[in-house]
Amino acid sequence: MADSASSRPVTPERESDRPDLAPLIDHALLDPHRGREAILRCCDEARHFGFAGVCLASRWLPVARERLPVDGTVKLVAVVGFPFGAIPAAIKRAEAEWAAAAGADELDVVPDFGALADGDGTAVLDDLAAITDLGLPVKVILEMGRLDPEALELLVEISIDAGVRHLKSGSGFGPPVTPEQVGRLVALARGRAAVKAAGGIADLDQALALVAAGAGRLGTSRGVALMQALRAGA
Repeated sequence: MADSASSRPVTPERESDRPDLAPLIDHALLDPHRGREAILRCCDEARHFGFAGVCLASRWLPVARERLPVDGTVKLVAVVGFPFGAIPAAIKRAEAEWAAAAGADELDVVPDFGALADGDGTAVLDDLAAITDLGLPVKVILEMGRLDPEALELLVEISIDAGVRHLKSGSGFGPPVTPEQVGRLVALARGRAAVKAAGGIADLDQALALVAAGAGRLGTSRGVALMQALRAGA
């Protein structure tokens, strides 16, 4: 009879057995009640650990652009239409243009969920395409916890047609992202877009599970804690 332990998931026990999370982390600071010093500290942490990027509200882009290296080793990621996307398309486009002018390297965009609810796929497509046309890599924030399977599938197809590079699971204002959600996005993307897991990434085991499920980026405000746990072999 086989050892029952053989059927258990294998969890790496040493840092050397685990993926390096740093190049996958978008170090997020989207709390509207945090100020300049917190933004600077977030940038310094990203530089220290070698994170993929720093994800900020557009209000802080000029401050962060001066703090981050100009060689693009740490991307400056701006959220657009955050967190609900419920603004006119022209204003959303203007925010994206402003972010690009302020030095953003990537844009995480909330789509027009109201148009999606009304079945107006053309409006959703035009809303996103107006931003991807700026030429910066765009991640679309899908808010998976609020969408039924049919709406999610439609929004993924619209987003890819509009030219987005990443499908992002959520804004962080919903339930924690799960490996199952990441796997669903990977299946829907079919290699046409990468996947960013975001929202409620609480610990190292969860982060590793999301990566194992196919996430190529992790959006989290807990990047430092994750790296400390990884390096400690926790």
